[in-house]
Amino acid sequence: MLEAQDVTFAVGAKRLVDEADLVVPPGKVVSIVGPNGAGKSTLLKLLCGEIHPTEGTILLEGRDLEEVPAGELARRRAVVSQSTVLSFPFTVLEVALLGASVPGFGMRDEQMVALAMDSIEAVGLKGFEERLYTELSGGERQRVHIARALCQLEAPERPPGETAAFLLDEPTASLDFSHQSIVLGEARRQARLGRAVLVILHDLNLAAAYADEIVLMHRGRVMARGPAEEVLLDDLLTDVYGCPVRTNTVPADGVPFVLPYVGA
Repeated sequence: MLEAQDVTFAVGAKRLVDEADLVVPPGKVVSIVGPNGAGKSTLLKLLCGEIHPTEGTILLEGRDLEEVPAGELARRRAVVSQSTVLSFPFTVLEVALLGASVPGFGMRDEQMVALAMDSIEAVGLKGFEERLYTELSGGERQRVHIARALCQLEAPERPPGETAAFLLDEPTASLDFSHQSIVLGEARRQARLGRAVLVILHDLNLAAAYADEIVLMHRGRVMARGPAEEVLLDDLLTDVYGCPVRTNTVPADGVPFVLPYVGA
């Protein structure tokens, strides 16, 4: 379980995250939503250990995250950032392999390649293995990094009962409709494997469709959390987003409203 307890992150006098509480349990998909500047990405960086809270504590299975050794942290969580800069002409396979080749994971070369190939196929990039990363579209690059993170989750040998976390920051922002479904379907699969999954989304409809719990943030604070029907409320969303919002209604003038079908 990954948990934020009364966490604040301040830069000068500005609180980017303000006394936030959050729990990401194993086997669940938790989605953070909210307007630009709400503190979503900053909270994810705190949860993965990239930055440290000004106040409060981040816990991993009850342990202070700052006390978890780097090697164990690499084994216990995989992160896909909102944007990643990679200028070297690596192939798609080589980038994916970065997730499996972490020192201490103990995989043989042929095992790592097989895992990377499976992960590439899982994000809809089968046949791209020898393509250069620098020649891919933005959405394709994002899926390569998701494949890398999947390798990182699968590669290490884990002690019995040890869980892992999968943290994604706007993984669908550059993706078309079909690939949004592939990526978020993979997030749900990881939850079924017992992983704690946290995903930042701007699309409230995708959050409602795929997340077990939604966390709504505004100005660094957690305004509400719970299942979609308890968080996606007209008055609350209108106040947070600063524009009129009506949930569960078809848009005016018969404009089609399309969501992916989410199976069992």
